[in-house]
Amino acid sequence: MFYGFGYYDPTIILIVIGVVLSLLASLKVKTTFAKYSKVRSLSGLTGAEAAERILHSAGIYDVTIRPISGNLSDHYDPRDKTLKLSETVYNNTSVAAVGVAAHECGHAIQHNRGYVPLRIRGALVPVANFGASVSWPMILIGLFMGGSQTLINLGIIMFALAVLFQLVTLPVEFNASRRAVQIVDETGILRTEEVRQTRKVLSAAALTYVAGAAASILQLLRLVILFGGRDRD
Repeated sequence: MFYGFGYYDPTIILIVIGVVLSLLASLKVKTTFAKYSKVRSLSGLTGAEAAERILHSAGIYDVTIRPISGNLSDHYDPRDKTLKLSETVYNNTSVAAVGVAAHECGHAIQHNRGYVPLRIRGALVPVANFGASVSWPMILIGLFMGGSQTLINLGIIMFALAVLFQLVTLPVEFNASRRAVQIVDETGILRTEEVRQTRKVLSAAALTYVAGAAASILQLLRLVILFGGRDRD
């Protein structure tokens, strides 16, 4: 069955489900972060100050901490060992800011300790980027060439590589959050109730990665259903 203009495609529901999951996860993290951004940490440390203390407590002194523009654009760049904190985190003394900064420190610690899933994810970056960029062109070219199953299958495999990257990302993010909660608790940067609040912020953030992976898996499933069973070459 050909799916195109004028034909009802029942698999579109998979895309709708993925979009809804992603929107709900994004809404959850934004509302949770906004809520605990109003709660000032008892330590009075800003996100940047907390990050420096966490890194030093882990014996890491060669990571640069600097502010970047954007909202929740925080990330650790292993290429130049830079911890980049957004404006809402870098100079903010809220529980949410400290929690996000601690999470990114978790990635820096992973890098410093040679955390295997992080190394695997790093190795997959170029492969995943390439796969994401060529998957649909290969599938479309395969269809226009009379339904070349070989080219279509290659396109699906390329897309699957991008999905694999997102799946590998999940344990990396979960581990960074676990490290963050443990560190702010053990170092006393946050108190008991604040640790609980930070856990809520990081759990909400983790949902965005889960939703993203789920949406990609559903998209991959749709590709397999639509094009994977063709017998023409």
